[in-house]
Amino acid sequence: MGLAQKEMGMEKSLYLDAHTGISGDMFLGALLDLGFPLERLRALASELGLSGVEISAFSVERRGLRGTKVRIKTLNRGVVRTYRHIRGIIETSVVGDTIKSRSLEVFRVMAEAESKIHARNLDQIHFHELGGEDTILDVVGTISALEFLKVREVICSPLPLGKGRVRTQHGLLPVPAPAVVEILRGVPVYGGDFTTEVVTPTGAALVKVLCQEFGPLPPMRLESVGYGAGERDLEMPNLLRVLLGVRTRAGDLRAMRLVISANIDDMNPELYPFVMEKLFQAGAEDVWLIPVQMKKSRPAVILNALVDPSDEEMVKGIIFDETKTLGVRITRVEKEYLERESISVDTMYGTVMVKLARRAGKVVNLSPEYEDCRRIAVERGVPLKDVYSEAEKEARKIVLGEGKGEEGEGA
Repeated sequence: MGLAQKEMGMEKSLYLDAHTGISGDMFLGALLDLGFPLERLRALASELGLSGVEISAFSVERRGLRGTKVRIKTLNRGVVRTYRHIRGIIETSVVGDTIKSRSLEVFRVMAEAESKIHARNLDQIHFHELGGEDTILDVVGTISALEFLKVREVICSPLPLGKGRVRTQHGLLPVPAPAVVEILRGVPVYGGDFTTEVVTPTGAALVKVLCQEFGPLPPMRLESVGYGAGERDLEMPNLLRVLLGVRTRAGDLRAMRLVISANIDDMNPELYPFVMEKLFQAGAEDVWLIPVQMKKSRPAVILNALVDPSDEEMVKGIIFDETKTLGVRITRVEKEYLERESISVDTMYGTVMVKLARRAGKVVNLSPEYEDCRRIAVERGVPLKDVYSEAEKEARKIVLGEGKGEEGEGA
Protein backbone atom coordinates (compact mmCIF):
# COMPACT_ATOMS: atom_id res chain seq x y z
CA MET A 1 0.00 0.00 0.00
CA GLY A 2 1.55 3.33 -0.99
CA LEU A 3 1.02 7.05 -1.16
CA ALA A 4 -1.31 7.84 -4.03
CA GLN A 5 -1.20 11.58 -3.83
CA LYS A 6 -0.09 14.27 -1.38
CA GLU A 7 -2.18 17.42 -1.22
CA MET A 8 -1.03 20.44 0.72
CA GLY A 9 -3.93 21.85 2.71
CA MET A 10 -1.99 24.30 4.88
CA GLU A 11 -3.53 27.67 5.52
CA LYS A 12 -1.66 30.51 3.81
CA SER A 13 -0.40 33.68 5.44
CA LEU A 14 0.13 36.91 3.49
CA TYR A 15 2.49 39.61 4.71
CA LEU A 16 2.10 43.19 3.43
CA ASP A 17 5.44 44.96 3.30
CA ALA A 18 4.04 48.48 2.96
CA HIS A 19 7.31 50.43 3.08
CA THR A 20 5.87 53.01 0.64
CA GLY A 21 2.29 52.82 1.88
CA ILE A 22 -0.72 51.12 0.36
CA SER A 23 -3.63 51.86 -1.95
CA GLY A 24 -6.39 49.68 -3.33
CA ASP A 25 -4.80 49.33 -6.77
CA MET A 26 -1.37 48.56 -5.28
CA PHE A 27 -2.87 45.75 -3.17
CA LEU A 28 -4.80 44.36 -6.14
CA GLY A 29 -1.77 44.65 -8.45
CA ALA A 30 0.39 42.73 -5.98
CA LEU A 31 -2.16 39.90 -5.83
CA LEU A 32 -2.34 39.77 -9.63
CA ASP A 33 1.45 39.54 -9.55
CA LEU A 34 1.09 36.55 -7.19
CA GLY A 35 -1.13 34.70 -9.65
CA PHE A 36 -4.71 35.93 -9.32
CA PRO A 37 -6.02 35.65 -12.93
CA LEU A 38 -6.76 38.90 -14.75
CA GLU A 39 -9.72 37.22 -16.46
CA ARG A 40 -11.24 36.48 -13.05
CA LEU A 41 -10.97 40.17 -12.19
CA ARG A 42 -12.67 41.09 -15.46
CA ALA A 43 -15.46 38.60 -14.72
CA LEU A 44 -16.07 40.35 -11.39
CA ALA A 45 -17.12 43.51 -13.22
CA SER A 46 -19.94 41.56 -14.87
CA GLU A 47 -20.88 39.84 -11.59
CA LEU A 48 -21.17 43.28 -9.98
CA GLY A 49 -23.31 44.58 -12.83
CA LEU A 50 -20.70 47.19 -13.83
CA SER A 51 -20.71 48.03 -17.54
CA GLY A 52 -18.30 50.00 -19.69
CA VAL A 53 -15.27 48.91 -17.69
CA GLU A 54 -11.87 48.12 -19.22
CA ILE A 55 -9.35 46.32 -17.01
CA SER A 56 -5.68 45.77 -17.80
CA ALA A 57 -2.56 44.79 -15.89
CA PHE A 58 1.02 45.27 -17.05
CA SER A 59 4.59 45.36 -15.78
CA VAL A 60 6.12 48.71 -14.85
CA GLU A 61 9.42 49.78 -13.37
CA ARG A 62 9.73 51.75 -10.17
CA ARG A 63 13.28 52.89 -9.37
CA GLY A 64 14.74 49.86 -11.13
CA LEU A 65 12.36 47.27 -9.67
CA ARG A 66 9.52 45.57 -11.53
CA GLY A 67 5.93 45.50 -10.35
CA THR A 68 2.41 44.94 -11.67
CA LYS A 69 0.24 47.96 -12.33
CA VAL A 70 -3.51 47.42 -12.62
CA ARG A 71 -5.53 49.94 -14.58
CA ILE A 72 -9.33 50.18 -14.54
CA LYS A 73 -10.94 52.55 -17.05
CA THR A 74 -14.64 53.35 -17.08
CA LEU A 75 -17.04 55.20 -19.37
CA ASN A 76 -18.95 56.44 -16.32
CA ARG A 77 -16.52 59.12 -15.22
CA GLY A 78 -17.97 61.75 -12.94
CA VAL A 79 -20.65 59.53 -11.40
CA VAL A 80 -20.92 60.28 -7.68
CA ARG A 81 -22.25 57.38 -5.63
CA THR A 82 -23.49 57.34 -2.07
CA TYR A 83 -22.63 54.67 0.44
CA ARG A 84 -26.20 53.38 0.08
CA HIS A 85 -25.76 53.08 -3.70
CA ILE A 86 -22.48 51.16 -3.41
CA ARG A 87 -23.99 48.89 -0.78
CA GLY A 88 -26.83 48.11 -3.19
CA ILE A 89 -24.39 47.25 -6.00
CA ILE A 90 -22.54 44.75 -3.83
CA GLU A 91 -25.60 43.28 -2.08
CA THR A 92 -27.39 42.56 -5.38
CA SER A 93 -24.29 41.16 -7.08
CA VAL A 94 -23.65 37.46 -7.64
CA VAL A 95 -20.21 37.34 -5.98
CA GLY A 96 -19.78 34.83 -3.15
CA ASP A 97 -21.23 35.54 0.29
CA THR A 98 -17.85 35.84 2.02
CA ILE A 99 -16.52 38.20 -0.65
CA LYS A 100 -19.73 40.20 -0.43
CA SER A 101 -19.69 40.55 3.36
CA ARG A 102 -16.01 41.53 3.54
CA SER A 103 -16.40 44.06 0.72
CA LEU A 104 -19.39 45.61 2.45
CA GLU A 105 -17.34 45.85 5.64
CA VAL A 106 -14.55 47.75 3.83
CA PHE A 107 -17.00 50.31 2.45
CA ARG A 108 -18.74 50.55 5.83
CA VAL A 109 -15.41 51.44 7.47
CA MET A 110 -14.81 54.16 4.86
CA ALA A 111 -18.37 55.48 5.17
CA GLU A 112 -18.19 55.64 8.97
CA ALA A 113 -14.94 57.61 8.77
CA GLU A 114 -16.44 60.06 6.26
CA SER A 115 -19.60 60.31 8.35
CA LYS A 116 -17.63 61.24 11.44
CA ILE A 117 -15.35 63.85 9.89
CA HIS A 118 -18.12 65.50 7.83
CA ALA A 119 -20.94 65.08 10.41
CA ARG A 120 -23.29 63.38 7.94
CA ASN A 121 -25.65 60.42 8.14
CA LEU A 122 -24.11 57.22 6.74
CA ASP A 123 -26.55 56.87 3.83
CA GLN A 124 -25.96 60.52 2.89
CA ILE A 125 -22.21 60.06 2.49
CA HIS A 126 -21.04 60.80 -1.07
CA PHE A 127 -17.90 58.89 -1.94
CA HIS A 128 -16.72 61.13 -4.81
CA GLU A 129 -13.33 59.63 -5.84
CA LEU A 130 -14.04 56.47 -3.80
CA GLY A 131 -17.35 55.69 -5.48
CA GLY A 132 -16.07 54.83 -8.94
CA GLU A 133 -15.98 51.43 -10.58
CA ASP A 134 -12.22 51.35 -10.06
CA THR A 135 -12.54 51.58 -6.27
CA ILE A 136 -15.36 49.02 -6.17
CA LEU A 137 -13.26 46.59 -8.21
CA ASP A 138 -10.13 47.34 -6.16
CA VAL A 139 -12.00 46.27 -3.02
CA VAL A 140 -14.00 43.32 -4.36
CA GLY A 141 -11.09 42.20 -6.53
CA THR A 142 -8.62 42.22 -3.63
CA ILE A 143 -10.94 40.17 -1.42
CA SER A 144 -11.69 37.74 -4.27
CA ALA A 145 -7.94 37.34 -4.90
CA LEU A 146 -7.29 36.50 -1.24
CA GLU A 147 -9.94 33.79 -1.43
CA PHE A 148 -8.52 32.49 -4.73
CA LEU A 149 -5.01 32.32 -3.26
CA LYS A 150 -6.37 30.55 -0.14
CA VAL A 151 -5.07 33.25 2.20
CA ARG A 152 -6.31 32.66 5.73
CA GLU A 153 -4.59 35.51 7.53
CA VAL A 154 -3.08 38.84 6.52
CA ILE A 155 -0.31 40.55 8.48
CA CYS A 156 0.84 44.10 7.75
CA SER A 157 3.90 46.15 8.55
CA PRO A 158 3.39 49.51 10.31
CA LEU A 159 2.16 52.08 7.79
CA PRO A 160 4.00 55.29 6.80
CA LEU A 161 1.53 58.18 6.56
CA GLY A 162 3.58 60.85 4.77
CA LYS A 163 3.02 64.59 4.96
CA GLY A 164 2.03 67.52 2.80
CA ARG A 165 -1.31 68.14 1.11
CA VAL A 166 -3.70 66.25 -1.13
CA ARG A 167 -6.38 67.70 -3.41
CA THR A 168 -9.88 66.23 -3.03
CA GLN A 169 -13.48 67.18 -3.86
CA HIS A 170 -13.45 69.03 -0.53
CA GLY A 171 -10.39 71.05 -1.56
CA LEU A 172 -6.83 70.79 -0.23
CA LEU A 173 -6.54 68.55 2.82
CA PRO A 174 -3.52 67.75 4.99
CA VAL A 175 -1.66 64.46 4.55
CA PRO A 176 -2.49 62.05 6.00
CA ALA A 177 -6.07 62.76 4.94
CA PRO A 178 -8.60 62.99 7.80
CA ALA A 179 -10.45 59.88 6.59
CA VAL A 180 -7.21 57.85 6.60
CA VAL A 181 -6.39 58.92 10.16
CA GLU A 182 -9.90 58.04 11.30
CA ILE A 183 -9.83 54.62 9.63
CA LEU A 184 -6.42 53.71 11.04
CA ARG A 185 -7.31 54.14 14.71
CA GLY A 186 -5.60 51.27 16.54
CA VAL A 187 -3.25 50.46 13.63
CA PRO A 188 0.55 50.96 14.06
CA VAL A 189 1.68 53.95 11.95
CA TYR A 190 4.64 56.32 11.65
CA GLY A 191 5.30 59.60 9.88
CA GLY A 192 7.87 58.67 7.25
CA ASP A 193 9.71 61.05 4.93
CA PHE A 194 7.27 61.05 2.01
CA THR A 195 5.92 64.49 1.10
CA THR A 196 2.77 63.09 -0.51
CA GLU A 197 -0.16 60.80 0.23
CA VAL A 198 1.09 57.20 0.44
CA VAL A 199 -1.83 55.57 2.28
CA THR A 200 -5.21 56.11 0.60
CA PRO A 201 -8.60 55.67 2.28
CA THR A 202 -9.22 52.49 0.28
CA GLY A 203 -5.84 51.04 1.22
CA ALA A 204 -6.38 51.98 4.86
CA ALA A 205 -9.85 50.39 4.96
CA LEU A 206 -8.62 47.16 3.35
CA VAL A 207 -5.85 46.93 5.94
CA LYS A 208 -8.22 47.70 8.82
CA VAL A 209 -10.72 45.00 7.80
CA LEU A 210 -8.44 42.28 6.47
CA CYS A 211 -5.36 42.35 8.70
CA GLN A 212 -5.29 40.31 11.91
CA GLU A 213 -1.78 41.35 12.94
CA PHE A 214 0.67 44.25 12.54
CA GLY A 215 4.40 44.14 12.94
CA PRO A 216 7.53 42.57 11.42
CA LEU A 217 7.46 39.61 9.06
CA PRO A 218 6.72 36.49 11.14
CA PRO A 219 8.67 33.24 10.59
CA MET A 220 7.17 31.44 7.61
CA ARG A 221 8.08 29.13 4.76
CA LEU A 222 8.03 31.57 1.86
CA GLU A 223 6.24 30.36 -1.28
CA SER A 224 5.95 33.41 -3.53
CA VAL A 225 6.37 37.18 -3.67
CA GLY A 226 4.35 39.78 -5.56
CA TYR A 227 4.79 43.50 -6.23
CA GLY A 228 1.99 45.98 -6.81
CA ALA A 229 2.98 49.32 -8.31
CA GLY A 230 1.75 52.70 -7.16
CA GLU A 231 1.07 55.63 -9.48
CA ARG A 232 3.59 58.16 -8.22
CA ASP A 233 7.36 58.20 -8.61
CA LEU A 234 8.84 58.38 -5.10
CA GLU A 235 12.35 58.59 -3.68
CA MET A 236 12.31 54.79 -3.30
CA PRO A 237 10.51 52.08 -5.33
CA ASN A 238 6.79 52.80 -4.99
CA LEU A 239 5.81 49.15 -4.66
CA LEU A 240 3.70 47.17 -2.22
CA ARG A 241 5.53 43.90 -1.65
CA VAL A 242 3.42 40.92 -0.53
CA LEU A 243 4.91 37.67 0.71
CA LEU A 244 2.83 34.48 0.64
CA GLY A 245 3.76 31.47 2.73
CA VAL A 246 2.97 29.14 5.59
CA ARG A 247 3.97 29.71 9.19
CA THR A 248 5.93 26.68 10.27
CA ARG A 249 7.40 27.06 13.74
CA ALA A 250 5.51 26.00 16.86
CA GLY A 251 3.76 28.93 18.46
CA ASP A 252 3.86 31.02 15.28
CA LEU A 253 0.66 29.66 13.69
CA ARG A 254 -1.53 32.08 15.57
CA ALA A 255 -4.44 34.24 14.55
CA MET A 256 -6.85 36.55 16.31
CA ARG A 257 -10.39 35.19 16.41
CA LEU A 258 -13.71 36.09 18.03
CA VAL A 259 -15.85 33.84 20.20
CA ILE A 260 -19.49 34.92 19.87
CA SER A 261 -21.66 33.45 22.65
CA ALA A 262 -25.37 33.54 23.44
CA ASN A 263 -27.31 32.17 26.44
CA ILE A 264 -30.57 30.53 25.32
CA ASP A 265 -33.15 29.04 27.68
CA ASP A 266 -36.39 29.10 25.69
CA MET A 267 -35.72 27.44 22.34
CA ASN A 268 -36.81 24.10 20.92
CA PRO A 269 -33.65 21.93 21.03
CA GLU A 270 -34.56 20.42 17.65
CA LEU A 271 -33.56 23.75 16.08
CA TYR A 272 -29.92 23.70 17.21
CA PRO A 273 -28.53 21.44 14.42
CA PHE A 274 -30.04 23.76 11.81
CA VAL A 275 -28.58 26.85 13.49
CA MET A 276 -25.17 25.23 13.78
CA GLU A 277 -25.19 24.24 10.10
CA LYS A 278 -26.01 27.82 9.06
CA LEU A 279 -23.23 29.18 11.26
CA PHE A 280 -20.69 26.88 9.62
CA GLN A 281 -21.93 27.96 6.19
CA ALA A 282 -21.43 31.59 7.26
CA GLY A 283 -17.75 30.95 7.96
CA ALA A 284 -17.65 29.88 11.61
CA GLU A 285 -14.55 27.76 12.22
CA ASP A 286 -16.17 25.93 15.12
CA VAL A 287 -19.59 25.86 16.81
CA TRP A 288 -20.35 24.21 20.13
CA LEU A 289 -23.07 24.00 22.77
CA ILE A 290 -22.60 24.03 26.56
CA PRO A 291 -25.47 22.98 28.85
CA VAL A 292 -25.88 25.36 31.82
CA GLN A 293 -28.35 26.15 34.58
CA MET A 294 -29.69 29.70 34.67
CA LYS A 295 -31.87 31.76 36.98
CA LYS A 296 -34.86 30.04 38.56
CA SER A 297 -32.92 26.79 37.99
CA ARG A 298 -33.93 26.68 34.33
CA PRO A 299 -31.79 24.47 32.08
CA ALA A 300 -30.25 26.40 29.20
CA VAL A 301 -27.60 26.26 26.49
CA ILE A 302 -24.68 28.52 25.68
CA LEU A 303 -24.27 28.67 21.90
CA ASN A 304 -20.67 29.49 20.94
CA ALA A 305 -19.16 30.25 17.54
CA LEU A 306 -15.45 30.76 16.80
CA VAL A 307 -15.14 33.16 13.86
CA ASP A 308 -12.75 35.26 11.86
CA PRO A 309 -13.40 38.96 12.66
CA SER A 310 -14.43 39.52 9.04
CA ASP A 311 -17.35 37.10 9.49
CA GLU A 312 -18.64 38.73 12.71
CA GLU A 313 -21.65 40.52 11.22
CA MET A 314 -22.89 37.54 9.24
CA VAL A 315 -22.59 35.17 12.20
CA LYS A 316 -24.32 37.60 14.58
CA GLY A 317 -27.11 38.01 12.04
CA ILE A 318 -27.73 34.28 11.96
CA ILE A 319 -27.76 34.00 15.76
CA PHE A 320 -30.28 36.84 16.09
CA ASP A 321 -32.45 35.60 13.21
CA GLU A 322 -32.48 31.90 14.08
CA THR A 323 -32.51 31.87 17.90
CA LYS A 324 -34.45 33.62 20.65
CA THR A 325 -31.47 35.27 22.30
CA LEU A 326 -31.66 38.98 23.11
CA GLY A 327 -27.91 39.58 23.01
CA VAL A 328 -24.49 38.08 22.40
CA ARG A 329 -21.10 38.30 24.09
CA ILE A 330 -18.01 38.83 21.93
CA THR A 331 -14.60 37.81 23.22
CA ARG A 332 -11.30 38.30 21.38
CA VAL A 333 -9.07 35.24 21.57
CA GLU A 334 -5.85 33.99 20.00
CA LYS A 335 -6.05 30.63 18.32
CA GLU A 336 -2.86 28.64 17.80
CA TYR A 337 -2.93 26.21 14.90
CA LEU A 338 -0.92 23.14 14.04
CA GLU A 339 0.51 22.87 10.54
CA ARG A 340 -1.96 20.94 8.41
CA GLU A 341 -1.85 18.87 5.27
CA SER A 342 -3.74 15.98 3.74
CA ILE A 343 -2.46 12.81 2.14
CA SER A 344 -4.28 10.19 0.10
CA VAL A 345 -3.67 6.57 1.18
CA ASP A 346 -4.56 3.32 -0.57
CA THR A 347 -6.14 0.75 1.74
CA MET A 348 -7.48 -2.76 1.20
CA TYR A 349 -10.96 -1.19 1.08
CA GLY A 350 -10.25 1.84 -1.12
CA THR A 351 -8.61 5.24 -1.16
CA VAL A 352 -9.02 7.48 1.90
CA MET A 353 -7.87 11.04 2.57
CA VAL A 354 -6.08 11.42 5.92
CA LYS A 355 -5.50 14.74 7.67
CA LEU A 356 -2.08 15.29 9.26
CA ALA A 357 -1.18 17.84 11.92
CA ARG A 358 2.43 18.80 12.60
CA ARG A 359 4.13 20.76 15.35
CA ALA A 360 7.67 21.95 14.71
CA GLY A 361 7.70 19.65 11.68
CA LYS A 362 6.72 16.53 13.66
CA VAL A 363 3.44 14.73 12.99
CA VAL A 364 1.49 14.76 16.26
CA ASN A 365 -1.99 13.82 14.98
CA LEU A 366 -3.51 12.06 12.03
CA SER A 367 -7.18 11.50 11.29
CA PRO A 368 -8.92 9.70 8.40
CA GLU A 369 -11.67 11.72 6.74
CA TYR A 370 -15.03 10.58 8.07
CA GLU A 371 -16.96 11.03 4.81
CA ASP A 372 -14.44 8.90 2.86
CA CYS A 373 -14.55 6.14 5.47
CA ARG A 374 -18.34 6.22 5.70
CA ARG A 375 -18.78 6.05 1.92
CA ILE A 376 -16.41 3.08 1.64
CA ALA A 377 -18.05 1.28 4.58
CA VAL A 378 -21.46 1.60 2.91
CA GLU A 379 -20.19 0.63 -0.56
CA ARG A 380 -18.16 -2.38 0.65
CA GLY A 381 -20.51 -3.50 3.42
CA VAL A 382 -17.76 -3.48 6.06
CA PRO A 383 -17.71 -1.96 9.57
CA LEU A 384 -16.86 1.73 9.62
CA LYS A 385 -14.35 1.19 12.44
CA ASP A 386 -12.41 -1.28 10.26
CA VAL A 387 -12.07 1.27 7.45
CA TYR A 388 -10.88 3.87 9.97
CA SER A 389 -8.34 1.47 11.45
CA GLU A 390 -6.98 0.43 8.06
CA ALA A 391 -6.64 4.03 6.84
CA GLU A 392 -4.85 5.07 10.02
CA LYS A 393 -2.48 2.09 9.79
CA GLU A 394 -1.53 2.87 6.18
CA ALA A 395 -1.05 6.55 6.98
CA ARG A 396 1.26 5.68 9.87
CA LYS A 397 3.35 3.50 7.54
CA ILE A 398 3.79 6.40 5.15
CA VAL A 399 4.34 9.20 7.64
CA LEU A 400 5.93 7.48 10.64
CA GLY A 401 7.37 4.37 9.04
CA GLU A 402 5.40 2.11 11.38
CA GLY A 403 4.88 -1.51 10.33
CA LYS A 404 7.15 -1.37 7.28
CA GLY A 405 8.66 -4.67 6.31
CA GLU A 406 6.02 -6.74 8.11
CA GLU A 407 4.27 -7.84 4.94
CA GLY A 408 6.02 -10.73 3.23
CA GLU A 409 8.26 -11.66 6.18
CA GLY A 410 9.62 -15.20 5.86
CA ALA A 411 9.17 -15.24 2.09
